[in-house]
Amino acid sequence: MNNWKQLKNKDNPKIEDMLRDIERDYVTACSRFLTMVPNRDAAWMLCGKDNLPQALLINSKSALMAVLCGLEEIPSLAFLKSFFRKKRVHSVQGKIKEVLVVEKEIEKIGRHSIDIYDYDLMSLDHLPLEPDSGQKTKNLVLRPPTLDDLNKMLPLREGYEKEEVIPKGSKFSPAAARATLINFITRGKILIAELDGRIVGKIVVNGVSFTRYQIGGVYVLPEYRSRGIAKQMTREFAASLINEGKGLSLFVKKFNHSARKLYLSLGFKICGDYRINYY
Repeated sequence: MNNWKQLKNKDNPKIEDMLRDIERDYVTACSRFLTMVPNRDAAWMLCGKDNLPQALLINSKSALMAVLCGLEEIPSLAFLKSFFRKKRVHSVQGKIKEVLVVEKEIEKIGRHSIDIYDYDLMSLDHLPLEPDSGQKTKNLVLRPPTLDDLNKMLPLREGYEKEEVIPKGSKFSPAAARATLINFITRGKILIAELDGRIVGKIVVNGVSFTRYQIGGVYVLPEYRSRGIAKQMTREFAASLINEGKGLSLFVKKFNHSARKLYLSLGFKICGDYRINYY
């Protein structure tokens, strides 16, 4: 098996061909590959005897994405030792078995994870044809937000990050949350749920790959849960995206039984396991 080599521009077509073939299982990595920024991000590929890529590591912002395509053994990742000295890597992400392979190599250079989250990877390519007969909330308004809604949305972002995102030892950053929301509102796809003038829920596209959207950031304020708001919001958002001709992917924590039940009721199927190791 050959050694890893850092990706060059001339390698991109081969990598894109590989990622398109495995897109559904690696939608986050595909999204990160497509949005790589020179001098900020990096990638390494492992080629076989035919000079075609067998595996890929993508460093995007502070995350390291593992795309091992089922390999259970890889050459040493010792080159990451010097890379980790230069840049703070906060997480390693990918299929559970593949993250474990990378984790063993990272431990050899003296880095150990401080928190681990396991998820079900779910996908949806069309909405069920039957009408939605579930619970509906009267006077609920579903709409895209504007910058005028920013301050009202901050409690949603804070609640979501504290419940779903922030690992052990990390603190919520209001400034970073505000910047994230501005980016979603001005450049992304986002839907909010408003009830009696109060913004009580949100859902966003947090990744775009070749033919799929990754949706996430699904959150309803605790005092407004169990009213069907999350289902109404997710169904409308998913329908609008699928009508664009895109497939959908998402991650849900394995112990979040209510969220798993909601997504399954909308037609999402569990298609794999996913893990994020935080460092």
